[in-house]
Amino acid sequence: MAKKKAVTVPPKLTEAEQDLISHMENGYRLETDSLGSDPVLRRLKDDEVVRPLSANRSTVEALQKRGLIAPEKGRDPLKIVWRKTGSGAR
Repeated sequence: MAKKKAVTVPPKLTEAEQDLISHMENGYRLETDSLGSDPVLRRLKDDEVVRPLSANRSTVEALQKRGLIAPEKGRDPLKIVWRKTGSGAR
């Protein structure tokens, strides 16, 4: 059985930011509309969608400014898919 990675969430993040990063470390992909609003978490293994109630556009912007997430190129021009980066301010 494979070992799971320890969750490494910087301590200065808000609860909403910690929640998004934690989900991304555990098999979810963060998606927003083209303006960065309406964040949803989609589980990669079965496409289950979770709408984080406490996260919004400013939450996503804050994570991007800290260098914790970055946009990926996607097929849908009206959707931004975010990936977790390895760096960022802590």
